[in-house]
Amino acid sequence: MPRAKKTWAEKMTAKPPHQVILEKDFAGIPKGSRLHISCPLEVVAELKTITPGSTMSIRAFRQRLADKNKCDATCPLTTSLFLRIVAEHAWEEYCRTGNTRDLPPFWRVVESSSPMAKKMSVDSAWIDLQRGLET
Repeated sequence: MPRAKKTWAEKMTAKPPHQVILEKDFAGIPKGSRLHISCPLEVVAELKTITPGSTMSIRAFRQRLADKNKCDATCPLTTSLFLRIVAEHAWEEYCRTGNTRDLPPFWRVVESSSPMAKKMSVDSAWIDLQRGLET
């Protein structure tokens, strides 16, 4: 019998962050690099450190996580996955409460026109609205 699909809230509690040394080149990151593998809760914490009204690319966000964790890079695949989990969970909370006060500000990193935003349940116009409200 197939397992029930995990909710976004359940996905928020993934493994804790850790680092690996790459044994081969991966996603433009050379062999031998120290790669940080984040988690949704770390992504939430880092999003909350971005100054309101500021935005950054996912690439810059990944490098910020890598630097904080004394690594050469942060995994592009898992960081995008965890950022989506955070955004989807935040959107569910917003739809439930109608309040953005306690939400992780994923809109500071996820652009409304990005391929990631197009896959999410979040209305891309809402992302633009949140960015506009902060400026």
